[in-house]
Amino acid sequence: MGKHERLPKDRIAARPRKIGIASAAQPQVRYFAFLSYSHKDAEAADKLHRQLEGFRVPSSIAGRLTANGVVPKRLTPIFRDRHELAAATDLGVEIRNALAGSQFLIVLCSPDAAKSRWTNAEIEQFKKTRLEGCVLAVILSGEPFASDIAGREKEECFPPALRFKFDRRGRPTTKRAEPLAADLRETGDGERLGFLKLVAGMLGIGLDELVQRETLRRQRRLAWLAAASLAGMAVTSTLAITAIQARDEARDQRRQAEGLVGFMLGDLKDKLEPIGRLDALDAVGSRALAYFQAQDKSALSDEALAQRSRALTLIGDIANTRGDLDGALRRYREAMASTEELARRYPDDPQRLFDHAQNVFWVGEIALQRGQTQPAEAAFREYKSLAERMVALQPDNRKWQLEVKYANSSLGALLYDRRNYVEASRLFQQSLRIIESLSAADPANADYQRSTVETLGWLADARFSVGSIDEAIAARERQTGLLDQLMARHAGDASFKQQAVVANQALGRLMAVSGDFDEGIKREQRATALGEQLLAAEPDNTDTIEFTAKAHFDLAKILDLDRKYDDAAAQVRSSCEATRHLLSLDTKVTWWRTLRFECALQRATLALRRNATEEAFPLAQQAVSAAQAMRQQNDVDGRVAIAQAYNLIGNLRLRTGDKAGAIAAWQAALAGWPSNTAETPRQLAIRMQLLGAVGQIEEAGALRQKLNAMGYRQLI
Repeated sequence: MGKHERLPKDRIAARPRKIGIASAAQPQVRYFAFLSYSHKDAEAADKLHRQLEGFRVPSSIAGRLTANGVVPKRLTPIFRDRHELAAATDLGVEIRNALAGSQFLIVLCSPDAAKSRWTNAEIEQFKKTRLEGCVLAVILSGEPFASDIAGREKEECFPPALRFKFDRRGRPTTKRAEPLAADLRETGDGERLGFLKLVAGMLGIGLDELVQRETLRRQRRLAWLAAASLAGMAVTSTLAITAIQARDEARDQRRQAEGLVGFMLGDLKDKLEPIGRLDALDAVGSRALAYFQAQDKSALSDEALAQRSRALTLIGDIANTRGDLDGALRRYREAMASTEELARRYPDDPQRLFDHAQNVFWVGEIALQRGQTQPAEAAFREYKSLAERMVALQPDNRKWQLEVKYANSSLGALLYDRRNYVEASRLFQQSLRIIESLSAADPANADYQRSTVETLGWLADARFSVGSIDEAIAARERQTGLLDQLMARHAGDASFKQQAVVANQALGRLMAVSGDFDEGIKREQRATALGEQLLAAEPDNTDTIEFTAKAHFDLAKILDLDRKYDDAAAQVRSSCEATRHLLSLDTKVTWWRTLRFECALQRATLALRRNATEEAFPLAQQAVSAAQAMRQQNDVDGRVAIAQAYNLIGNLRLRTGDKAGAIAAWQAALAGWPSNTAETPRQLAIRMQLLGAVGQIEEAGALRQKLNAMGYRQLI
């Protein structure tokens, strides 16, 4: 279904708005609703007309005062255009009067209705004189807002006047409307639940209450029927008929209950997720799961099985959010058993594939969180395969395209951490193409823009790691440019500014690596300034503290290379102070341990610049200890950090005249260097320095040529 409001989510009512200039007084209501439709949908209109006028409002609801007024006993009269006024002499005037005298406008939506001039004119007239919130859409066929999707314009079911808002003067605007809609399609709410949604919207009551009242009334009717049958008929044939009716009634009730469960797991869940109501979401999932556990699983329909799986997935998501990985994994696997079977039964149904893909991803994500990279990679590759099958079945579906993007990025990030930079780079490039295509189709979508920013960052890191430094710089420049636009457009969104801290810090490092110190300093200063702005508003945000500290460290390195030692020392002091604060909160966070290493290493380096070797030696030893602690979390990065610390110790010993001690330190650094792993340009540069220091000039020269070919000019 398209991006429109469904009827009703929790409690939907047509609430009055302030009267505009064009509607100084409300017209007297003579009709409960005006039914507008295309002549080609006359059969459906006739059926809905009969259902509405034949519907009896439950006695426990009738007479209640809601936002829509006093709830009537019957939904009458319903005006049906071009049917009751067939003999009128002036159709235009009569229809306008009927529209002005109707409390609601019900529009039967289909591709035929979307092209109907009369249907559109009636909507326009109603919106000019009545409350826009009283327009109710009933989807018969087609797809809402399909006209926004290239190649699918013929599927549009909403008339133009329904798709756009009107201002208080009754004039159409270019702002997109989100009409309340009941979906009678089999793929939507279905006829019965869709009809009840429409009624609930007109009465101004909750859907769940109306469904419950209807169910109770049907049960009472069934009880009276059974009693009358027992009293007046004792023959077997009559009992058989009653049993069949009871069976059908029970089946209808089960369908209604499952429809309500579907609403809970769909619209209601989507409402609660953005506001972070874990308790309410947990209640939704648990109530839905309790319903299915009370049923005979062998008797559940395929759709009921799918809903049960969604309930399990929701409960797994909540457990995962709360840090209960064992509980989450158990629920995901239980859900995955059902979604895998449904995907096998319906291999050409992308929704079945989507439901299965979500569980596959989360099983892989939990494996990744536990350091089980091989099963995580297998799960992410399966997730990617499922997403690609979804797109193959429905190439124009943006939701499925986004799943392929997510799959590529998830797998790419895992492969990047495993130092498979070439394949990771290819996957990030594919992700970028997808999200750029989606952004071009919907340039106002902030989520697409945010995803583009993140993908450009991953791509830049991957391209740098394979030695394509110019491409890495280009990706970061695009990223920072896009972030500048987003920060200007969304001034109150701190997340864009936080991303800009990281992006500018990374770009500053790249510019300095390529030899452009001035641009490197400019970018690092931009990163630190943005970080300090964020910290002024939110001083306890540890992510911002960490990102800003890294920018200060990088700025210090560039200033040091540019021989601005005092300025570099000021940056190091700022970073080390932030590092001490973070470690006072938790000493086990991997990235904060890295900051501790950087602090010790840079303080020792600056002491060496001042010839303060007595001060530098203990700091260098602190750097060794911090690097050894890093190795517990990441062996390769830890080994490289240890090599950097020993390289500095070698330089210190050489400064004091201990050449033998210096060579021993450099050789120790090379002896502990990681083997059988892909090396980034930065790691190549560190190893080149060590090889040159111990006199392996030829090997060091070969690495220098390789780095020059990449555009790598300076170790940062």
